[in-house]
Amino acid sequence: MALPQAPALELMQGILPLAGLGTRMRPLTWSRPKPLLYLAGQTVLDHVLDRLAAVPIEEWILIVGYLGEQIRAHIRSHYTIEAHFVEQRELKGQAHALYLAKHLMHGPCLIVFADTLFEADLSGLDEEDADIVLFTKEVQDPRRFGVAIEEGGQVVRIREKPETMEHRQAVVGIYYIRQGEALIAAIEHLLAQDMRTKGEYYLADALQLMIDRGARAIARRVAVWEDCGTPETLLQTHRYLLDHGFTRELGVTNSVLIPPVYIADGAQIVDSVIGPYVTVGPGARLKRVVARDSILDAGCQVADLLLANSLIGREAKVQVAHQDARK
Repeated sequence: MALPQAPALELMQGILPLAGLGTRMRPLTWSRPKPLLYLAGQTVLDHVLDRLAAVPIEEWILIVGYLGEQIRAHIRSHYTIEAHFVEQRELKGQAHALYLAKHLMHGPCLIVFADTLFEADLSGLDEEDADIVLFTKEVQDPRRFGVAIEEGGQVVRIREKPETMEHRQAVVGIYYIRQGEALIAAIEHLLAQDMRTKGEYYLADALQLMIDRGARAIARRVAVWEDCGTPETLLQTHRYLLDHGFTRELGVTNSVLIPPVYIADGAQIVDSVIGPYVTVGPGARLKRVVARDSILDAGCQVADLLLANSLIGREAKVQVAHQDARK
């Protein structure tokens, strides 16, 4: 699918770091990169790109790693965009991933981490009196995130994974940088001085160095921030998408659908009760299944099961073995 562009912003680069191993989503991510996990009719990556469709991205830089060839194939087959791929073989952190693209980065860029879905105002970024625009949302427990600390309408400090609850404006993984070259220069300093946080080179530390060198940073709030990083949060994001229009109901055989659900083309559902909050992928075959709050990926075969809060992988075969009644 082509991504439409609108003239609201100057042309910029879109940068998607996608090289993580997705260890918290195993075993699903043993054979599929986390950005290609399927929910509500599309992959996580598709949902992210949909939200960026109105931003005038001149070219895309995708930083891939384990199973990165699947991401390349997906982009080539689904989108007509100019895309460059950079491989991160050693996972040394976010800043290190971006540094690998230093030969491509120039001018204004929008960095988006593709394990999160959002609803945000991305208009007029080039009109802001700022070198850095961070997108944030208040959270109850900020200790898992990077947080933005503001004074006088500016971000004066970015703290990665704070140990206290004092500052709760979590950075949601969207960053506008007016000059990509300035970010690369800050990352070069991090690498040269081996400045790590908890063993990794974090983007937050590079941005803090830019601020310390005089860069003006501001924060914009996002209305919605949904995480896709763990099974629990993926299912929560799945519920949000189904509640906000990503639904589809197709014919079933002697079965009941309880909305909201998404039933893909080619799915076969027989003698089952499906929903609420269920996605059934293309080519999946379900027989005598009762499922709620679950995602059943493409080509899976499931029979004689009661499913709740479950993720069934692509091409998986799951069935309760029938016992011989005479035993």
